[in-house]
Amino acid sequence: MSSQSSRGSPATGPGVKRSSQRARLRISLAGSGGGHVRQLLDLERVWSNFEPFFVTEDTPLGRSIAERYPAHFVPHFALGRLRHGAPLRVLAAAVRNFFRTAVIAARERPDVVITTGAGTVFFFVMWARLFGAKVVLMETFARFEAPSLFGRLAAPLAVVKIVQSAKIQRSWPDALVIDPLELVASAKTGAKAPIVFVTVGATLPFDRLVSMVADLEHRGQVPERVVIQTGEGGIRPAGIETHECLSFERIQRELHRADIVICHAGTGSLITALREGCRVVAVPRQATLKEVYDDHQVEIAESFAVRGLIEVANNVEELAAALAKARRKPRVAATTNYAPLIEYLNSRLLGWQAGAGFSS
Repeated sequence: MSSQSSRGSPATGPGVKRSSQRARLRISLAGSGGGHVRQLLDLERVWSNFEPFFVTEDTPLGRSIAERYPAHFVPHFALGRLRHGAPLRVLAAAVRNFFRTAVIAARERPDVVITTGAGTVFFFVMWARLFGAKVVLMETFARFEAPSLFGRLAAPLAVVKIVQSAKIQRSWPDALVIDPLELVASAKTGAKAPIVFVTVGATLPFDRLVSMVADLEHRGQVPERVVIQTGEGGIRPAGIETHECLSFERIQRELHRADIVICHAGTGSLITALREGCRVVAVPRQATLKEVYDDHQVEIAESFAVRGLIEVANNVEELAAALAKARRKPRVAATTNYAPLIEYLNSRLLGWQAGAGFSS
């Protein structure tokens, strides 16, 4: 597999009239690395009924997806990086992404694009829409108060808009509201090992979080075994088991074993840990520290914490207190309930398939 597309990707050229060759809609799942694309995986019961392919980033999760499904990797691009300087670097990434996604859209010609954002897939969504695709825009779980920049830019291209809260629906009155924190919880979790698993997410290092954990471990305040996924180029404290990157499958195994998870406040990391019945402590990345482009992780952490699902910490002393509180809490397994959204999307896609003259 090359760094940009999977070996399973179809080789059909842009000039072929694809609808005469296929019996099912061609569905593109477009989401940048981490929680965005993980959210699309949760909708497999929808897109597996059609002819799917992914457009995402070259991350451990992206590579895991490409082993199972046709996939294209595109260069990371985010306008938010302009807040951290390096405008020429942002411009270069935008140009590479612009032309790469044009080639993919022209070659693949999807009938429908389902996207959760963000900037990395904006140009692909734009090109696919220009080639005639219907766009289903799902505002990411990272947004509860207002639409993201990607959402605002992509909304005019969308035939269907799906949001995570009624607050966002005020901006998009025609959007369908699906509450992402409609969780199905159970106390029936399997036995856990005395392990603290630390993960910083799929794309960026998070040295402040790693340093906080290492500080407590060296003080003797973390008696459990500690395993840290640091991100590419992240610091690797001495005396602690660290890994820059772990495959998605390996992360799943660590979550299955670990009693406690400490992670950034990305929705993908939080929900995946909650599904495995872990006690979860989140450390939100902060825009003022240039750890992320805005403070959406603070918003996410607050939304999960008020439901009693996680503890939140912003410094090393808060982390020590959060760990102590987490150890005292009973463990629960929780997961998102996608049934209403799956039913809705199936109905829309089947209607479009029938209208386009495809057979079921």
